[in-house]
Amino acid sequence: MQLWNDYFSEDATYPSHMFRRHFRMNKPLFMRIVDRLSAEISYFQQRRDATGRFGNSPLQKATTAIRMMAYGFPADAVDEYLRLGETTVLLCLEHFVQGIINLFGDEYLRRPTPEDLQRLLDIGEIRGFPGMIGSIDCMHWEWKNCPTAWKGQYTRGSGKPTIILEVVASQDLWIWHAFFEPPSRAPKVNYIVNGHEYNLAYYLIDGIYPKWATFVQSISLPKGPKVSLFATQQEAVQDERDGYTQYDLYVFAQPESNRSSQVDSTFFTDMPLNLGNMMSIRNRVRDRRIHQQLKDDLVENIWQKFEMNQDFN
Repeated sequence: MQLWNDYFSEDATYPSHMFRRHFRMNKPLFMRIVDRLSAEISYFQQRRDATGRFGNSPLQKATTAIRMMAYGFPADAVDEYLRLGETTVLLCLEHFVQGIINLFGDEYLRRPTPEDLQRLLDIGEIRGFPGMIGSIDCMHWEWKNCPTAWKGQYTRGSGKPTIILEVVASQDLWIWHAFFEPPSRAPKVNYIVNGHEYNLAYYLIDGIYPKWATFVQSISLPKGPKVSLFATQQEAVQDERDGYTQYDLYVFAQPESNRSSQVDSTFFTDMPLNLGNMMSIRNRVRDRRIHQQLKDDLVENIWQKFEMNQDFN
């Protein structure tokens, strides 16, 4: 009852923006997940026990799993609010994850198609980042049972062997790429920024990544209005395809022929088999000169977009 009154009743204690903050998603999306889980996964269907008393509700179980993932809570940290024991909490998380894979895997857990990439390019372009297809981040997951012979190549600054968990997300928080393996290359696209032509898509990143042509970092200590605006735009994240300005909508409405960012017609997802081609792509990806030129062009492009937006308004 407390959970219901706090978030799901008509006069809920916490409004929609607080729900979004606590659950890391908006309420309609959360309810869509709960409805599918309770309709198709038996574990999330509420039943009566031998005494006729109702068991835990789908909202309790789904909220438990989301809280653990959103906040990194241990299993025994949610019992005071959600009234679930540690063993039940772990079962909730296990069934929730498996249910998401089974029910939503075909729709969400897939590689982007050329059409998906074009939409990402369009969204990046209206925000001043032609050629941008998402934000990338990674973490090191400790490999407890790493074979002794492999420990050297998997051990980094922590002194323990780790595997990289790398994730790419678009501005609407759609996870496009996640894996435990060496990082893959960026898809090939064609776009123009500040009069210069480029043909490798790039990701927005934080400062821990190298200065490669496929990465665009923020500026930690921006000086001047142009660089400060770039840093602000680079670090911004939107919520579930909301937040478009009138100028953005105007740009979306323009003919496709006016796009400066296009998915390359030779786009493919497999790695090239020819060693020479692989080395050529590797060298282009790691080109620090292109990295700096692209960054400078984006600073100028975002400033021009800002001035056009001011004139449009």
